Formats: sequence, structure tokens, C-alpha cells
Amino acid sequence: MKLIFAGAAGTVTGSRYLLDTGRARILIDCGLFQGYKQLRLRNWARFPVQPRRIDAVLLSHAHLDHSGYLPALVRDGFKGPIYATPATRELCEILLRDSGHLQEDEAAFANRHKYSRHEQAKPLYTVADAERAMEQFREVAFEEEFSLGDGLYGALLPAGHLLGASIVRLRRRKRTLVFSGDLGRPHDSIMRAPVAIESADTLIVESTYGNRLHASDDGEARIGEVIRETAAKGGTVLIPSFAVGRAQTIMFAIYRLKQSGQIPDLPVFLDSPMAIDATELYRRHRRSHRLSVADVRGMYQTVRLSRTAEESKAIANLRMPAVIISASGMATGGRVLHHLKQIAPDPRNHILFVGFQAGGTRGAHLVDGDREVKIHGQWCEVRAQVSNIDSYSAHADSAEILAWLRKIRGAPSQVYVCHGEPGASDAFRQRISEQLGWQARVPEHLECVDVPL
Repeated sequence: MKLIFAGAAGTVTGSRYLLDTGRARILIDCGLFQGYKQLRLRNWARFPVQPRRIDAVLLSHAHLDHSGYLPALVRDGFKGPIYATPATRELCEILLRDSGHLQEDEAAFANRHKYSRHEQAKPLYTVADAERAMEQFREVAFEEEFSLGDGLYGALLPAGHLLGASIVRLRRRKRTLVFSGDLGRPHDSIMRAPVAIESADTLIVESTYGNRLHASDDGEARIGEVIRETAAKGGTVLIPSFAVGRAQTIMFAIYRLKQSGQIPDLPVFLDSPMAIDATELYRRHRRSHRLSVADVRGMYQTVRLSRTAEESKAIANLRMPAVIISASGMATGGRVLHHLKQIAPDPRNHILFVGFQAGGTRGAHLVDGDREVKIHGQWCEVRAQVSNIDSYSAHADSAEILAWLRKIRGAPSQVYVCHGEPGASDAFRQRISEQLGWQARVPEHLECVDVPL
């Protein structure tokens, strides 16, 4: 069988792996490329095979770097099923529609303000494309094996990381191909630990934090410190956050800080309709996370929900200490950009990132200390304090992934290290080779390899 690395090879975005059995073509993940412009341009490139010739998609989880290209794939001719867990399907219904809406808005904004280099800016896809893609989802429960034809069977196994997130296993007779997806952390404050895998003949493993260990500092305590210091200056704390997963973790931390009296009783806004909808899913998928009913209720009571554009604008006009949680987590788009334009020029304010910032994103530039960032085609001065808390990442770090790998019985015949920046992937390849003695390599973008399956 042939395996094509159509994304997330040599980069941390655009997760796409195409398996060709000779009789069927199975796509594992269908993500957007994000970050550097040369990567984002891949979203507009022709797919390696005609979408109509792909028979099925297996989706590890709902984050856009794993699911965000699905509307374009369906629009361009893909007719097959998209296999995902129930929580992943529900999250995709939120995320993909929002992504289409955001891209339509950004194209319209560029056309109104004439800052696009093209005569007419166009969205990569629309809300209607996203809604059509949702019609092709097929829900499968964790651990349930399902037939993909030609003697090939798929299964989705709990990966932690996010509601519904999965390790993808493909089996044919006694041989297996395993894709780790994004592995969660064993002691995450909200999500359960990823399950152990018994065996894998071929393994595709993520390496987002392949060259790093998470900080041992207490992220909750650091959030409390930032809020106290900023409020004392009369400033606002802006927390760019992924709407799904990270926003709920931050809400839970702030709830605990207020309960223990470690921060003042200042207003906390959740300014993201998508994050509001995603938080509701934590009520319905209780078995997938560690939170109690009381915890979820407390998270809701801690924040003021902002759904409409008018409510969002009202937050921007506040002249009092506050905390704003708004998407997106890398400040690549969404309502957070309007808040950034208001908050970044004022030295009393604090912009607090709470996770990995992919190279080339606006968040990475801010964390690296850039004193100007471009927002909506205009340069914005940055005088606010900027910091990043690394300990809140939902990705396992290099030691945690190695601990997960050690539970696999026997050495895979080949390990492919993907979904990481070049330095992270290569460092993790070396750790696998040296500490486990396994054959490991970092594939090239669009490289095609033979896999025994």
C-alpha cells in the first residue's frame, strides 16, 4: 500500500495522510495549513488526488488543522463518508461553519478596504460548503471497528487532547497502521489520558512538542498573578484562546481562582459564540472529561457570555479592569483581532497567550516580542505586556509521548514523525531512535512511501 504525506510533514499544520490500497483511497485527517504564507498557500493548491477518487475520510479530531479543509474537499467532489466520534462531529458542526463564516467575512472586509492583492478576494470556502460537508459525517463510537472495504478496518481510540479526539487505527488481517493524532497529556486538568496502543506495524506520531518539555510552573497561579497585576494598573487582560478545549480550561482555572479569592471579582467575558457553543458540549459528553457537573456549572457562572457583534463591541468600550477570553488562540482571525487593536497600544494591558504558537502566526510574532503587528491590513503598535503560559498545552510533550510509545509491545517496522516544526520533529526522531531503538524518520511534504498493511 502507498501512503502519501499530503500535510503536517515538516510543519505543525495541515494534517492530511492519504492511504492508497490499490482498490480504495482513505484520507486520515483533512486539515487547513496555517501560519507562514507559503504554508497557507497550500490550501489553495490542487489536492494530490481528485477528491472524487477518495473513498472515505477518518477524522482524528475537530481542530481546524485536522478538519478545516473538509468543506473544500466536499465542494470539489468528495462524496464518501467522514468517520468521526459523536463529539468530534458536534464540534465540527460548530468549527467548520464558523470557519466558513470567518473566511467569507475576511474576504468581504478585504474587498471593502481594498487591502487584498487580488482584484477580488474570495473565501477558501463558504458556510454553505461547510454545511454540505456535515451531511457526510458518520458517527462511530470509541473502540468500535468499522469496515472500509478491501479487508481494511478502522477504529477510533481515545486520545485525550480534546472532546472526541482519537488515535486512528487501521487494520488489515494482522497488520496495523496507527496514527497518533494529537495526543493529550496524562494529567490534564480536564481531559482524560490517551489510551495505550498494544501494537503497530507502522506508526505516524505527532511531534508538536518533540523538542520540549512543558514548564513545571503552575499555569493557574500564573494566570492569577497576571490578572492581579493588570487589574491593579487599571488594565485589561486579553487571552487569545482556541474556542474548543483551551477556552474551557481557562474558564475552569479562573473559576477556581475566583472561588479561592486569589483574584478580584472583576468581569470575565467569553467573547466567542463558538466557545460558548463548545462549552455546552461538556455537559453532554461527561465520560470524555474529568469535570463534575458542579465544575461545568461553575465555569458558566464565572463568565459573561458574548454572542452578538454588538455585545462584543460593548466589551471593547469598557473602561475598567476586565478579562476577555476570545478566539482564535494564535490570533490568526476572529473577534480577538478587534480586541487586539484596542488593547495592544495601551501599556496598562496584558496579552496572555496560553499555548503553542505556530511559526508565522500573529501570536508567534507577539510572543517573540514584535512591537508592531499587522491587523486587517494596518500596522498596530504593541505597548501592552505580552506573555505566554506553556503549561496549558493540550499536547503531550516529548517525555509524555515517549512514555506513551513505550507501552507499545514490540517495535513498529517504521515510525514516521510528523505534525511538528522541523526542529521539533527531527529532535523527536532522534529521541525515538536513541531511547527506543526504533526506525524513525521525518517524511517530506507529498512524499509517498510503501506501508505493510
